[in-house]
This record gives sequence, structure tokens and C-alpha cells, in this order.
Amino acid sequence: MKVLKKEDNLNYSIFFEKIADIQKDYIRDGFAFISSTKVLELLTYLGVNDNELDVLKIVSNDLPPDPTLRFRESRNGRFFHNNTQGFIYRTEFQPFVLSSAEDFIRHDSGQLRKFTGLSENLTKNTAFQGLLRIKNLIINNTSIQPRPNLNYKTSDWVTTVFNLRTLTSRELLGEPALEGVHSDGVDHTMTTILGYKNMTDDSAITHIHSNEEKSGIRFSQTKKEYLLASMRHKDFLDTVLIKDNERKHSLSPVYQKNEDKLANRDMLIFFTRKQCVEGHVSFNYDSNEPHPDYPVKFDVR
Repeated sequence: MKVLKKEDNLNYSIFFEKIADIQKDYIRDGFAFISSTKVLELLTYLGVNDNELDVLKIVSNDLPPDPTLRFRESRNGRFFHNNTQGFIYRTEFQPFVLSSAEDFIRHDSGQLRKFTGLSENLTKNTAFQGLLRIKNLIINNTSIQPRPNLNYKTSDWVTTVFNLRTLTSRELLGEPALEGVHSDGVDHTMTTILGYKNMTDDSAITHIHSNEEKSGIRFSQTKKEYLLASMRHKDFLDTVLIKDNERKHSLSPVYQKNEDKLANRDMLIFFTRKQCVEGHVSFNYDSNEPHPDYPVKFDVR
């Protein structure tokens, strides 16, 4: 994958101007919608080709069942952003946990979950790596409301990536956010769509709420004065970025157009935060050791 250097002159300048424009909106609003067109343009500057993009469209076809949700298939993996030395790498496997104290209120809150690891078809894909690089550039030097028990003295980040497919049938309604209004216990949440089938236009709408909204409630129970924006991932690689400790969010379910066929929605979810210090619920599951079996490493720029 291409590494942008100042010697590239025009391409270097244009790419970082576009990153700065997104960052400006993100800082102002606490969230940003990045259209498919913009994401594809940024990935093109990073040298990503159509073959790599095509892999992303089908990578969710081999997802195993989710450990706690019947309507979901999933994989996950962790990446360490070493901004000091200028690279991102995949870490060893770690269990995953989110607690109600982090405004994640669901039947599996506080439960230690173990997901099947991300496939190398994804982790070695330059379009996927480009998404991590783009996010890293946007969130660096962006002020945020700090969370307790995270190390904000470092420029490094940790990202947990989920590759998810939400399924709806006659018997089972797929809920991208069963937990209702929530935050993800991180500093920056990024969600990117890979595709969908047989899904209605009112499916999976993302609603952004102010922190005054009550966590754990359905969208129908929310207050209009706390609703900041609503948006829908429609086109391949449409992306939403949220300052997770400054904004809450909720999503509508996945509904079927044709009730005789399954509906599905494929996503990449990027949870990025600083590393834990003692006292954090994830402190014992926050290793930055490289993955011993499926290593991946690439430049941040």
C-alpha cells in the first residue's frame, strides 16, 4: 500500500486537506458522516485498487455465529496504533468486555466475550488498512472528553475491529444496537458499511444523541431535544465517526423488504481508545503484544 510523502507534492497536499476538512466537522459537531465518495477518494490517494475494494464486499460471507446474539454473525481483532514509530499492527487475541458503567446496558454487559478472530482476507486487505489509517489521521490531535482509567499521556491508540453481519428473518428481528441508546466505552467509534440485502430504507438508521439522553432506552422513548442528527449508511463504505464519550447513539432494526427472504447488513465497526490503566474493566485484556500466528503491520500514513 502506498505511503504518502511530502515529495508527492499535489497528492500529499490534497489528501491531507481532505482529512483536515473531515476533522474540522468532527471537532465542531462531535460526529461526522463521511460519504462513500469521500472514503473512496481517500483510499485512492492511498493506492487502494478495485480488486482490494471488491474483497471487502464479500468478506462478511464467512462470518461465524456471534457468541451472545442469535441474529448476528461476527469476528473481531485488535490493532495497536504506534504513532511514535509510525505504524499500526495486529495484536494477539484478547477477550472483549463492555460494562454498564460505560453506558452499554444489555443482557451481556460486563460479560467476557470471546469472538472468532478476523480473517486475513480482511486484515491484509489494503482498503481495510486504509480505513484504519484514515481514522488514525482524523482522531490524532482531536480534543476529546477523557474517560476514566485510560492513559491519555500517550499518542498511541488501540482499536478493536468488529466485522459484523446482522440478519433478519420472519422469526428473528436483527438489531444493530439491541442495547438502545448507548456509547461504546471508547474514545472514537467509527462504523463503515460493506453491503446489505433485502433491507428497507428505514432500516439501520443511526441516531446521534446528546449525553443528556438516558442510556438503555429505545429510540421511541427518546426526547427530541436530545436528538442531534439522524443518518443512514446507504452506499458502500459510507462511514460515521462519533466522539464516543461526548455523544450517544442508537440504531433502528434491520427490516425485510421481502419477508420470504433473509435481510442482512454487513459492517465494519472500529472502537478506538487509549490503553487501559489499572481499575479499568478491560485492564487485564489490553495486551499490545503482536499476534503470534497472523501478524499484520503497516504504516500509519
